[in-house]
Amino acid sequence: MSQNISLEEIKEFWPKGAPDINNVQKYVSKYKNEKIVIKYGGNVLIDRDVFDNFILDINILNRLGLSVIIVHGGGPRIKRELEKKKIESKFIDGLRVTDENIINIVEEVLINFNNDIVSNLKEQGSKAVSFHTKENNIIEVTPEREELGYVGIPNKINSELIENSINQNQIPIVAPLGLGANQQTYNINGDTAASAIAKKLKSRRLLLMTNVEGVYDDQKKLISEIKPLDLENLIKWKVVKGGMIPKIQNCVDAVENGVRGVVILDGRKPHSILHEIFSDQGSGTLIRK
Repeated sequence: MSQNISLEEIKEFWPKGAPDINNVQKYVSKYKNEKIVIKYGGNVLIDRDVFDNFILDINILNRLGLSVIIVHGGGPRIKRELEKKKIESKFIDGLRVTDENIINIVEEVLINFNNDIVSNLKEQGSKAVSFHTKENNIIEVTPEREELGYVGIPNKINSELIENSINQNQIPIVAPLGLGANQQTYNINGDTAASAIAKKLKSRRLLLMTNVEGVYDDQKKLISEIKPLDLENLIKWKVVKGGMIPKIQNCVDAVENGVRGVVILDGRKPHSILHEIFSDQGSGTLIRK
């Protein structure tokens, strides 16, 4: 739901260190009637300065009339809460085994964080709306693997609720939680949830904010743009490894299924979202066909 906005109006809220203000209107036109899904996760969740910068950037996108959907993670916050309660986590292939006790804590932590994002955006003047298992649930899941417990894979996204919010210039804030059989809550990998939503909405961009600059080549140089096939080769050649593999697989899946481009970018860098959307050089690594 993009709107016409003058350069003088933009000057009132355009921050220092952001891209050239004279190009903003061009990019607002580019993303008019398009959707941008932003996944905010990883270790960038903990640093409050990074959080405040994120809130500022999202508020700016909203003021410019762009249609933005936020999907947040919560791993570090969940870890902190479980440690506080002296509950030890077991992992299988990087995924937390989630029993009945843990899923209740996960749900509580993620909903609290969701409310935190919503209230901070409202303080900035943006209308934000919570989407999670207790309010406006949009994700239906099937269990991922029995041994993981309450960990799910999205099998249905109710995009109508998201569309309704966007049409009212609201920002949907989605927790990576879903409901399975008997209305049971399941935890979902944040990248997987964001990718599923971006695919359903056929979004122009999916931005994955993390604590690395992007994807590196075998010389440890940042790759600014790459095609899905070349990315799969980097996994095959073990240039990309560890925790980046599932992230990359989600990126490839999204691009192969209707998302125009996925960007892995460094959420620790001030205004990395604005640099990605409002400049030609972008920010991080762009993956597209």
